[in-house]
Amino acid sequence: MQATYARWLDVATRIGFAISLVAFLVYVSGLVEPLVPLQELPRLWSLPASRFVALTGEPTGWGWLALLGKSDFLNLGAVALFGLVTLACYVRIVPILFSAGERLQAYIALAQVLVLVAAAAGFFTGGR
Repeated sequence: MQATYARWLDVATRIGFAISLVAFLVYVSGLVEPLVPLQELPRLWSLPASRFVALTGEPTGWGWLALLGKSDFLNLGAVALFGLVTLACYVRIVPILFSAGERLQAYIALAQVLVLVAAAAGFFTGGR
């Protein structure tokens, strides 16, 4: 079980790194237009979040998914993939734990999966 978790963790982080690198290169190359031009960021970074959102038109919550065609949000998507790595690893080991008769550990891992999914869905923040 530990070897499977480690193997999945290794592969997922390598894939995540490659995707992040490509997304970053697309962003800085200007190949795909960002929502917020790169040269505008230094001016906008010092603003409060509410003002930044108002000036840029950036969505809040899960609204960023609709903007994955913009290079800055492609970067955000690549970073968000790293948040799925632990989830994928736990999902992979739950059946292994059950088949090995490690029911308590399997239920704990399953509970962790449910908490991670609930957190990603915004359950603990009221959907914000």
